Amino acid sequence: MYYHYLKCFIFKNYLLLFGFIFLLLISISACNGKSKQNSETSKTSEKSDSNNVKTIRNVTFLPYWVTAAQFAGYYVAEDMGIYKKYGIKLNIIPYQPFSPTENLIKNGKVDFAALWLVNAIELKASGVDIVNIAQPSTRSSLMLVTKKKSGIKTLKDMNGKRAGIWNGFELQPKALFKKYNLDVKIIPIGSTNNLFLMDGVDITNANWFDEYHSIINSGYNPEELNTFFFADYGLNFLEDGIYCLSDKLKNDPELCADFVKATFEGWKYAFDNKEKAIDIVIKYAEKAKVPVNKIHQRWMLERYQDLYLPKGKTSFNTVLSKKDYQFVGNVLKESGLINKIPPFDNFYKPIMKP
Repeated sequence: MYYHYLKCFIFKNYLLLFGFIFLLLISISACNGKSKQNSETSKTSEKSDSNNVKTIRNVTFLPYWVTAAQFAGYYVAEDMGIYKKYGIKLNIIPYQPFSPTENLIKNGKVDFAALWLVNAIELKASGVDIVNIAQPSTRSSLMLVTKKKSGIKTLKDMNGKRAGIWNGFELQPKALFKKYNLDVKIIPIGSTNNLFLMDGVDITNANWFDEYHSIINSGYNPEELNTFFFADYGLNFLEDGIYCLSDKLKNDPELCADFVKATFEGWKYAFDNKEKAIDIVIKYAEKAKVPVNKIHQRWMLERYQDLYLPKGKTSFNTVLSKKDYQFVGNVLKESGLINKIPPFDNFYKPIMKP
């Protein structure tokens, strides 16, 4: 009897041990399967994520002047990671007064550049194969300024007077004086208002977003000044187009589109977050050792919003009109600065549809 119970006890324990081992093996197998599945899922996820991230491309951009809020969209887009979102690492080349823009572009030292239309047409006509891929500016900011105490209230009053005009920027004023049959003596000046402030000239040229505000900061109230915008007198020379070499557009249209989209996002952020944008511009200006004034930078950014996104407008312009192009080209040709106007279709290659 005792022997019978002993056998039953041993047999039952063997069954329990066998069951325990069986369950343990199933558990281990399940864990391994789950671990393998998780590993495969993780690899698939990583592969999927990597497919959604664009390869970072190093890109250079050349502004036509020193670091300031007139280029805020570019600095903001780089600083806030907007270019990075489009797969771009932007290097903004500091303005180099003794390094001609045409050489930097022609020799492939820059990928993209901001240029005034008049300068771009001259470059194209001289053999530098650049193309305009976007034109955010639709109105010239350039103006002539007089003091009311001088008695110059109309264009006709400028006859026989002296005008301080930036050296190298005489074309637009000369075209204006010629159009209205005015005998005005042009006095070449640098980037300073001193001669005008000291009454050395009766008239001076200025950008609305820059020198005009500097004159006000020098002690003049707007009510003491008269302004004459060239655009209001039929000489709307467009500014701030985005340009690249024709080969760049042909070989990498995706990069061109990404650069333009990111730039406009940068401008939108700058206009919606002005104080942040100004701080970013000042940071880059200080790095480039360019003296800046926060109040002046705020004025500049606000005027650029007036130029790029006037009240009631919610989207940026990208289009260069053939009429504006042909007009500037005709002035250049009539002035003897170019022999032939480049065909519009070879000059304007929009990367974005309006």
